[in-house]
Amino acid sequence: MENSLLYNQRHSLSHVLAQAVLRSVDPTAKLWIGPAIDTWFYYDFIFSEGVEFKEENLKDLNKFLQKIIKENQPFTRVEFDYDQAKEIITMLGEEFKIDLIDGFKKDGETIFSYYINTIPMAAKDKLLKDTKPWYVERYEKINDYLKTLNLELGTFNLENNFVVFIDMCEWPHVENTKDINPDQFKLDKIAGAYRRGDEKNAMMTRIYALAFEDKEALKKYVEFLEEAKKRDHRILGAKLKIFTISDLVGSGLPLFQPNGAIIRKELEEYLWQLHKDRGYDRVWTPHLAKEDLYKISGHAGHYLEDMFKVHGGTSDEDYFLKPMNCPHHMQIYSDNQFSYRDMPIRYFEPATVYRDEKTGQLSGLARVRAITQDDGHLFCRITQIHQEVTTIVQIIKEFYTTMNMLDGYRVRLSLRGDDKEKYLGGDEVREKAEKALLEVCQSEGLPFKEGKGEAAFYGPKLDFMFKDAIGREWQLATCQLDFNLPQRFELSYINEAGEKERPVVIHRAISWSLERFMAVMIEHFAWAFPLRLAPHQIKIVPVAEAFNDYAEKINTQFRANNLRSSVDYSADSFSKKIRNAEIEKIPYILIVWEKEEADKTVSVREYRSKKQYTIGIEEFLVQVDEEYKERR
Repeated sequence: MENSLLYNQRHSLSHVLAQAVLRSVDPTAKLWIGPAIDTWFYYDFIFSEGVEFKEENLKDLNKFLQKIIKENQPFTRVEFDYDQAKEIITMLGEEFKIDLIDGFKKDGETIFSYYINTIPMAAKDKLLKDTKPWYVERYEKINDYLKTLNLELGTFNLENNFVVFIDMCEWPHVENTKDINPDQFKLDKIAGAYRRGDEKNAMMTRIYALAFEDKEALKKYVEFLEEAKKRDHRILGAKLKIFTISDLVGSGLPLFQPNGAIIRKELEEYLWQLHKDRGYDRVWTPHLAKEDLYKISGHAGHYLEDMFKVHGGTSDEDYFLKPMNCPHHMQIYSDNQFSYRDMPIRYFEPATVYRDEKTGQLSGLARVRAITQDDGHLFCRITQIHQEVTTIVQIIKEFYTTMNMLDGYRVRLSLRGDDKEKYLGGDEVREKAEKALLEVCQSEGLPFKEGKGEAAFYGPKLDFMFKDAIGREWQLATCQLDFNLPQRFELSYINEAGEKERPVVIHRAISWSLERFMAVMIEHFAWAFPLRLAPHQIKIVPVAEAFNDYAEKINTQFRANNLRSSVDYSADSFSKKIRNAEIEKIPYILIVWEKEEADKTVSVREYRSKKQYTIGIEEFLVQVDEEYKERR
């Protein structure tokens, strides 16, 4: 934890939030948990029947948190045995907390840690005058019970102090609410969340809040969130007709409109361009397969509940929509007989896979059920790992340099832990593989950190995290070694001695998925796409109707050169036409009237650079063609 004080403040604030909800909104609300996470803290509640809590209520609740902080409540850690803890929870009516301690008891816990907040008994009536009566009555009973336990409470006793809140918690807190600045936090939003993340459980109300070192840091982050909100790909995606989510089609199954299809196709073609001259062969596999395939791959035992099942018609067989491409690619490899001279074998397929993601986790294009991975699988020898991974890293660097996302990226190298028996491949093979990945990280100058014990049982991996234009980090590219699937599918090639030898499989994805990467790109560029990705590249605006013919003539010429251009023939005023093109963030706005027609030129306005100039048609075509080919 980089800042333990800030973490303690956030965690303490989650307790203050729960207390504020019970004291000012609903004294019989059911509590679940309230952790500190990154820049946030939150608490989960189920409000009583008839109590409706909305985001417009956050402002008043925020004021109540500030009031509690000014009460200078100390945080005191107290330990109870199971019977004592259960009695307190029962008196509080916290049935979900009983579920928690029963789980801890089952795991062998006998002592339970609680944190209590108190106020001076002499100031009780004054401080609790705006607190719900039911809450006060309940805590009077709690105080009476606590007095029977002869607790060691350090600097105070229960005769002079009143316990105003108590919650089960193990993590550290500030010593007193006065250690929290009332201006360093802000209740931000509410959301729905299933208890334990299980859809079978009741939906809870999660109240999120921000907390930073001081008021200025909080303000800066709130401004960042406002900028992120403006870039939200779900809003821009609908507004600019990039993709559609249809209730009739289903959640998490985006439909790409013409604008979105253009961006998607450009990304797919670029990814293939980066691979085709590096020895990759393109393959195609069907969208479903029999369960037998996934029994061999191992997915049927661990992944079946996340897969979509399809019952055949006349065949009367059960099939599954594929959740990943690798088992299919194993079958393509196994249908060939390769020797060491053929290795490595490289397959590339931008294929759509399907995973039954939870409805509550779906989000625009960032989290979907139809996932088009720019998938690739390499089958190679141990001695070839270094070169193949180097090539993959170079592809990743080139791709993210083009997307202007290489600055500030980082890489995680996931390696085995100490329990080497749970990892496949054998010590010698694994050591060579891990050494190869480490050497690539070093030779390619990657900003990497090792994560010991983070590797999957089937092999080590590299994960790449990139930052977008406003500094948010996204985990995107990945490169993973796999000793498991070659073994399960009994894959082999013939080595120099004429014997069968097992290949290593390398899984790699550059963009992770086209859908997720498009979500990142929409927000990264805030729709102001570079020329190659822009669905609408050129808007020609004639100053008056008399110049429509010239505008259409050059539009035809542009389209013949595979440029996505159009003419604004609308009845809008000239200034409104320009404004509309700028709102659409079209890379080039070309203005034509008498002088341009006579000189065979256009007046150019570049959206991104804000440059304005006049240029000949042919010269403009050369300029744009270079920009297009170089993917600037």
